[in-house]
Amino acid sequence: MTVYSKFVKSLVLPLLIVICISCESTFKDVQKMGFSEFSPSGEADNFNLKYTDSGRITSILISPKMLEYGTVKYPFTEFPQGIDATFFDKNGQRTYVRSDYAVRYKRTDIIDLQGNVRISNDAGQLMEAPQLYYDQKNEWFYTEKKFKFTDPKGVSFGEGIDFSKDFNIVNSQRMTGEIDQSE
Repeated sequence: MTVYSKFVKSLVLPLLIVICISCESTFKDVQKMGFSEFSPSGEADNFNLKYTDSGRITSILISPKMLEYGTVKYPFTEFPQGIDATFFDKNGQRTYVRSDYAVRYKRTDIIDLQGNVRISNDAGQLMEAPQLYYDQKNEWFYTEKKFKFTDPKGVSFGEGIDFSKDFNIVNSQRMTGEIDQSE
């Protein structure tokens, strides 16, 4: 082995190691560029929002925590500590909605309500379920989960139901219970 080849080996080996280390670091940086942090673009504590239409309050939404994910591909708003909402119809009748957790999907205007979902109104009707969806455009609730519906006329249980915000239209799938129909 010549002096020249020893010199080349002594330079090339460290140089290759440096190149490999720097390439690995650069490769990791390139991998990170494809990875996006999933963090909220907005956040609010003790959130209290009143929606109005022509000067009339149509709903009130209260939540201890709101996380806004408006910059993701499919934007949504999360309420990790639940919601307490009140809807008002044109006659001033109220519908109350409570859940332990909620997510509103912006593109579809669907709200996914989860955990001890309770929907009630001034007429004494109460719907309870582990999960319900609310279609804001059509003012319509629905679920395929089990539910309990309490009405001044009686109590019923079932699995799968959809109904209007004011309980005027109720379509159930598998239902059991007793309801007084004497009126």
